[in-house]
This record gives sequence, structure tokens and C-alpha cells, in this order.
Amino acid sequence: MTPALDIIIVNYNTADDLDACLAALHASPPAALGRITVVDNASTDDSASRVATRWSSVRLIRLDRNVGFGAANNVALRQDGAPLVLLLNSDTAAPPGAIDTLVDRLLATGAVAAGPRLIDGDGRPEISFGAMLSPATELLQQCRGRLARSDARWARGYVARLVSAERDVDWVSGACLLLRRDAAREAGLFDERYFMYEEDVDLCAALRQRGGRILFTPRAAIVHRRGASVAHTGRPVSDLYDRSHLAFYEKHQPGWAPLLRFWLAVRGRRIR
Repeated sequence: MTPALDIIIVNYNTADDLDACLAALHASPPAALGRITVVDNASTDDSASRVATRWSSVRLIRLDRNVGFGAANNVALRQDGAPLVLLLNSDTAAPPGAIDTLVDRLLATGAVAAGPRLIDGDGRPEISFGAMLSPATELLQQCRGRLARSDARWARGYVARLVSAERDVDWVSGACLLLRRDAAREAGLFDERYFMYEEDVDLCAALRQRGGRILFTPRAAIVHRRGASVAHTGRPVSDLYDRSHLAFYEKHQPGWAPLLRFWLAVRGRRIR
């Protein structure tokens, strides 16, 4: 029997995207769906009121301030619920059967976390997995990201091959992240020093340190319209990224952290 699955969606000022995400889930719910929870990060649009009035079966948690992605997910993850939890961005849409396939692959492989192939609205894949961050792997990831956005036939062919193989990886994107709840709790949940960015890589690292496997599977595909929440934070994306990036290096690659801080300062981006 398939274990029950809860879905957690963190929202900040993405009313239309959140509506579309919830509509897709209600149109084709996962077979073992337990509860859908929306954690609202003190939105100033009508996101929360729409959930309350249009989606009565969805549990709504209203926070009194925007605490960031990881901390908001932690609020729901700490509560009792189903043994499996899917963290889903509000700017995603799950086609029929995609979440069930993702669950099946996590259970079949014994992984503690799994991520699907993420595609944009035009069907172009993201590079939504990778190796543990270091200067070398970041350079590789940036190159792959540019190729994913390229229209060159050879680049699109390379990316298609890259995302076509199921494999164990160091991390998968938090835009659609399936977790075993107990494993996530034992790993300490999300490190809340990251407001946005790198928290998914950090959590996957904690899971792997405890012997857990992280699975990327292209057998499930989820549509991801990137950047909806970031666009409404009221803070520069570069500032959010730089702070999380530096915090990650200070925690995991402390020898490189001073060089990163110097490089940011040279570029006029001082982090205090």
C-alpha cells in the first residue's frame, strides 16, 4: 500500500500562480493524497483570501511576516502528517500522474528525497539537479544552465540527454522536492539562515550525511514557471542569492568563503 502524501506550498504574493497550481492538483490529485497545506508568507495580495474562499479543503497557515522559503516549509514539516511530503512551488503545475510516478520511484529505489524533471511552459527542461556546490561544480552548473537556455540544436540535444537518465545526485531542486518526513526531521529540516536559494542543496547534503539517497527521475515531469515568488519579494534577486551563497560556503566550504566575500566586494556587492 502506498504511504499517504502531504503537499506543502509556500506562497508569497503569487495569487494567480497559486490558483493554477491548486487547480491542477484538484483536477488530478495524487492517489494517496493526505492534505494540501499552503503556508502564506504574509502576502500583501489576495493570495490567502483566495485560498480560504476558493479551496476550502486546503489547510491555510498564515504567517505574520515573510520568513523565507525554508523557514515557511519548516512550519508545516514540523507538524504531524503523512510519512511522505511533497514541497511544491506555487509557480508549478503537476500534470496527471506525475506526482504518483515521483512517489513510485522514491519508494522503488529507497531514496529519502526525489525530484522530477522540471520543464518550463514551452517544454524546455531545467537543470534541476547537480553535484555538491564547489567552485568547480558551480562553473559546470552555470555552463549547463546556459546550454539549457540555448536554441542551438547541439545544446538542446546535450541537455535532453542529460535530463533523460534517472540517477542518484547530490541535490535536487526545492521547486518540487519529495521527502520522507521522518528523514527530513532527523536531518534538521531546512537551515533557516537561508532566506531563499541554496536551502535545497543544504538539506540534501544533510540527508546524504545520514546515509540517504537523493534521486533525480525524468519519469515524472512537472511544469515550472520560474521566479514568481522572487519577483514579488521587494528585494533584489542578486542580494538574496549572494547572502545565501555566502552562507552556504561559510558552512560547507569555509576555505573558499573569504575569496567569495572578496569577489562580491570587488563587484560592489558587500554582504554584512
